[in-house]
Amino acid sequence: MAPIPITIITGFLGSGKTTLILNLIPQLPHTYKLALLKNEFGDVAVDSQLASSAAISGVQELLNGCICCNLVGQLGDALETLKRDVTPDRIVIETSGSAFPATLAMEVNRLSRETGHYVLDGVVVVIDVENWKGYEDTSYTAKMQQKYTDLIVFNKWELVDEHMYEDCLDRVGDLELQIANVKSDKGRVDQSLLLGLDSALAKDGDSVHGGYSKDKQHHDHSTDHQSEVEVLSVNLVSEGNIAKSVNLDSLETFLLSAPKDEVYRIKAVVSASHPLASSSGDVDEPAGPPGSINTYILNWAFGRWTFTHTNTALPAPLNVASCTTGSGFSTNHETILRMTIVLARGEATKWKGRIEKGGMIEQEGEGGFLMVDRVI
Repeated sequence: MAPIPITIITGFLGSGKTTLILNLIPQLPHTYKLALLKNEFGDVAVDSQLASSAAISGVQELLNGCICCNLVGQLGDALETLKRDVTPDRIVIETSGSAFPATLAMEVNRLSRETGHYVLDGVVVVIDVENWKGYEDTSYTAKMQQKYTDLIVFNKWELVDEHMYEDCLDRVGDLELQIANVKSDKGRVDQSLLLGLDSALAKDGDSVHGGYSKDKQHHDHSTDHQSEVEVLSVNLVSEGNIAKSVNLDSLETFLLSAPKDEVYRIKAVVSASHPLASSSGDVDEPAGPPGSINTYILNWAFGRWTFTHTNTALPAPLNVASCTTGSGFSTNHETILRMTIVLARGEATKWKGRIEKGGMIEQEGEGGFLMVDRVI
């Protein structure tokens, strides 16, 4: 049996990795089995839910950590599950926004040598041209994502002037590497450019462009990598088993007020009593009677957001014991919102306090219990 090709898609938080994958799916033959291995910070598998609704044959999730370091040991088991349950024609690994691609490529190469079941087909990095300046200057990982790749996709270039795009191109050129690049068409790249890259990172094995060993000496994951971001997990639950809605006005105010230099990414699954508008004004109207409670997936990055209706039910509340009532603990709760917030270094304590103070994330009407925990 031929080995299964693996495509790694990486890029900083909010660059458009999931959009790239969702735009790839319609280009593939109907009989083509594409499986997704998705790595997320926090415990909200938002992108996996979007992908599951878009005709992907199978999804595996690695949550609450980074696939290139503290979760790398789980990679083999996740790939084996997809191989056994889906028998895919290809596996796409979508990393967290803070993943270091060279380490992941080496682990895929190791599994390829040991099992013969996989082959690294290519590493693709997505660069958000609009917000490039903000994170390229501060993130070591963002620079490494550009350096150890087979193809660079420039995304959101339509939203900036030509000078800003050329500046981004020049900064990539400063790496002095011969790496192919392409502009996306609003997050879409032709499948012939994304697949079958014949990865240089697979050919070079553990050396990775001949430069990884040198860079590795200066790259300590504990100080340079996951410390670049901090992550909050937010849960809002109602007492009783009657479906409730999040306060939509408060939520919109929170989304509008989150500064791009402090808040990198917000992902959530939300219960709402009426259709929610994306920042563009588009509304994903669900079927059903007006006023009924529906579930939406929120995806926020750098001041823009989308709400996508989903038929997937919200997960059961986490840490129910921390929800107290006047008469003690209650185990009868319904989830209203589950959210992951990825913040810049040093911002988690401040934003945890702001959210817990109230007025940002709350139940419609009275009641509701809010839990805010720091994950990273």
